[in-house]
This record gives sequence, structure tokens and C-alpha cells, in this order.
Amino acid sequence: YTTANAESDYDRESERESEEGEDEVSCETVRTARRDSLDLVNEDETHLISDSSLEEGLGQLLEQADRLHNGDEQEKREGFQLLLNNKLAYGDQKDFLWRLARAHSDMCAITEDTDEKRSYAADGKEEIEIALQKWDQSAECHQWYAILCGQLSEHENIQKRIQTGYVFKEHIDKAIELKPEDPKSYYLLGRWCYQVSHLGWLEKKTASALFEAPPTATVQDALQNFLRVEELSPGFSKAGRVYIAKCYRDLGNNSAAVLWMNLASELPVNTKEDAESERELEEMQSVWEE
Repeated sequence: YTTANAESDYDRESERESEEGEDEVSCETVRTARRDSLDLVNEDETHLISDSSLEEGLGQLLEQADRLHNGDEQEKREGFQLLLNNKLAYGDQKDFLWRLARAHSDMCAITEDTDEKRSYAADGKEEIEIALQKWDQSAECHQWYAILCGQLSEHENIQKRIQTGYVFKEHIDKAIELKPEDPKSYYLLGRWCYQVSHLGWLEKKTASALFEAPPTATVQDALQNFLRVEELSPGFSKAGRVYIAKCYRDLGNNSAAVLWMNLASELPVNTKEDAESERELEEMQSVWEE
């Protein structure tokens, strides 16, 4: 009996210890689960905060890049360096990449050295090609690809320039299809049409040898695109208004040409192209006065 009773007491004690042990294990499990849950929440929150900070940082960076792009030559250089310095952090972002390509285009335009021009254009084209592979529905990617192809072709032979002209037109057309309210694309298309309408004999001969259907465009085509620019954004650029005056002059509408020469005179010189247009405008005005 005593033995039996002792065993019974031992069993009860063991059961009690076992229950207490289970309670301790259970509590520890709950604590661990709770701690893991908190860790997960903290990790998620940290991830969200990190993403939010990156987005905010990118937004501020792009605003600064746009402001510098619209500034003078020194500011354009600063904008280029700013984007280069942030490529590691944002190089996988569409809106960053096309701006980096645009900055290469800016540097190509403002530098005087021929080799540097070619280098900036080639590097910029490479950047925008990467972007186009990922985002072929981006109007800005198509637009800046066309521009950089054009800048690079300035250092090529006639055959290469004409081949590039096809590529340029294809990508500008795509940019307009994707973003039909962007005046810059119409300006670029107008300029392309004007240049094609004034191709020399040798260039036309080369184009005919290269393509079954060589590129064609008229002064009237160019004019329609330049007028579309003014419709979308009056006073978009001095160069655009000078082109309109040239188109009317070429078409024999002298009164309209004079009107647009005067309108062009009202606009400031903001870019190298504007400066070239200003010189052209002065020449046109001096001829008109004779």
C-alpha cells in the first residue's frame, strides 16, 4: 500500500512538474512566436520605409535634374555629373535612365571637341538602348534614342547619316504615337522633314542606292509640324519660329515669313541651337531689308 501510495504521489508530482514544464514551453513558444511576429513587422516596415525613401529621393533627384537641364551650360554639366553620381542607386529606373541619356545629349551639344562629342553621343545611345529594351512603350526613351542617333550620325559618312535618318524618323513617329501632346517630338519631326526636303543631289543619289523607297518629305510637311508645336506650346523655342519663317519663305509666302521672323525675335536665346537660329534670323532680316 505504502509503495503503491508512494508511486501514486510520485506520479502526481511528475504530472505536476510535467504540466509546469509544458506551461513553460508553451509560454516560451508564445513569446518566441510573438517576437518573430514583431521582427517580421519591423522588417516589413523597414522595407516600406526604405522603398518610400528611395522613391522620395528619386523624385527630388529628377526635379533637380530637370531644372539643371533647362539651365545654362554650367548647370547642364552639373546635371550630368549629378545623374552619373546616382547611377548606382537609380540605374534601374526608367525615368532616371532617359534623363541620363538626355544629359549625355546635353554634353554632346555643349562640348566643342569632336572626339568628346562622339563619345558622349555613343555613351548616351548605349544608356537609352538599355532603357528601350525594358520600356519600349516610353515616349521619352524613343525620343532621346532618336536624338542621340542623330547626334552620333553627325560624325559619320553620308551613307550612315541617311540610314540613321530612317531610324530617327521611326523612333520620333513612335514617340508621337505614345505621347501625342509633346511639342518637342513635333519639332524634331519638323526639322527632319525640312532637312529631307533640302537634300542635295549627292544625298538623294545615295539614298536611292541604299533604299527602294528613300526618305521623302516636303517643306509643307515641315511647316505643319512646326505649327503643331506652336499650337501645343506657343513660344516653345526661337529655333522653331525661325524654321516656320524659313518654311513660309521657301513657299513664297513673304508676309507670313516676316510675321514669324518678328515673332522669333521676341524669344530669348536659351540653347546653342537658338543662338544659331538667331544668327540665321539676322541674316534673313538683312536680306529682307535690302
